[in-house]
Amino acid sequence: MYSAALHLLDLLYKLVWGIPLLGLVTGIGIYLTIALKGIQFRYLGYGLKLAFSKSQDSNSAGDISHFQSLMTALAATIGIGNIAGVATAIVSGGLGAIFWMWVTALIGMSIKYAEAILAVKYRILDDKKEMSGGPMYFIERGLGMKKLALSFAFFGSIAALGGGNMLQANSVADVMNSVFHITPTTTAIALTLFTGLCILGGIKSIGKVASFLVPFMAIVYILGSGCVLLLSFDRIPAAFMSIITHAFTGHAAFGGFLGASVAVSIQMGVSRGLMTSEAGLGTASIAAASAKTDTPGRQALVSMTGSFLATIIMCSLTALVLGVTDTFGLIGTDGKILNGASMTVAAFDSVMPGGGYIVSVGLVLFAFTTILGWSYYGEKCVEYMFGIKSIPLYRILFTLFVAAGALLELEIVWKISDIFNGLMAFPNLIGLLLLSKVVIAETKEFLLLVEKEKIVKLQPSV
Repeated sequence: MYSAALHLLDLLYKLVWGIPLLGLVTGIGIYLTIALKGIQFRYLGYGLKLAFSKSQDSNSAGDISHFQSLMTALAATIGIGNIAGVATAIVSGGLGAIFWMWVTALIGMSIKYAEAILAVKYRILDDKKEMSGGPMYFIERGLGMKKLALSFAFFGSIAALGGGNMLQANSVADVMNSVFHITPTTTAIALTLFTGLCILGGIKSIGKVASFLVPFMAIVYILGSGCVLLLSFDRIPAAFMSIITHAFTGHAAFGGFLGASVAVSIQMGVSRGLMTSEAGLGTASIAAASAKTDTPGRQALVSMTGSFLATIIMCSLTALVLGVTDTFGLIGTDGKILNGASMTVAAFDSVMPGGGYIVSVGLVLFAFTTILGWSYYGEKCVEYMFGIKSIPLYRILFTLFVAAGALLELEIVWKISDIFNGLMAFPNLIGLLLLSKVVIAETKEFLLLVEKEKIVKLQPSV
């Protein structure tokens, strides 16, 4: 029964993540990068400054600040994918998969910018007097395509239960059991209780929790990864070379690793790149729509930085740690190839005794905030489909799925997550493509405003 289900999920995964979706993501990313004249490179610094600046326009429409909006998006983005997801990508696609993760993130920054600018432009004030926006709103209000908007909301609500919920709980249970010898049942109960308590307050509560936990856990993980890389400094150049060369040549079999072709490397890299950066999925724009901002372009730049921070910074650290250690292709105590979070834990422990605890604590915090962020995405999708009266029921369902995720098999959860992420990307990317002229027009207007602001700052005060 299990093998039959896994085989079916494999077929669905290959169908969803085939040439059409990969071509759509890369094609739109390249098109937007060219059309917007490389805005993700030219204005990355300004976007980071906006995100981390204390000066916020409190009089602008919105529910939370630029910083809280970015942290909410990063809470949902920086999670198991940055620790376990990188490991599973390498095990399935070889080290070359990391290169394609980088490519996806860099061109994906233009996609994320476009998603956010449309989300803010077409957002509405709902019955709770809160901002609601995202792909379902800009598809309906910008294109009048209600059925396409509903398809995104449906896939988004299911993806929130899978990748944004069960996947996180599953990996936490796996690590808590292997490192701290805490049973999955105990982990399931604890995660369920904490999740239920935190999501009751909605976006403002989630934003406050995320703005505290995300920077804290990111700093801890960066410092821990930095120590491992410092202790293995001489092996970093070889790891970089392996990532680049295997991206174009495939990865030969060795040890317990069965090898990977270039095609598999690209497929795994792009799918994990989308998961870790959320570029193309459209979900981060839901958080962007709630931000206080005077113009869509300003929040779009802030949202764009999320891909850079989550994938180019965080995932690269994990990839390099795995690359400089000898855990790739090793067999675990269960007789299987080391994979997921357990592989990352083993990599840290192999260089720095006790380093696995950094991964374990980071993973728990990453996963918990990811669950919180995705609970908001899911409830906004459900609200779009059924109205605000459906939110309490969805929150209860979402909380219960935390427990279910902690007790399911890792491989099945990963496949379900990837499938619904891919399905969710289709309507979002179609909407972006059809509204690309709006994105370009809004960007030109915004950049003119930015240039005027620069001129005003340069003028001497009287």
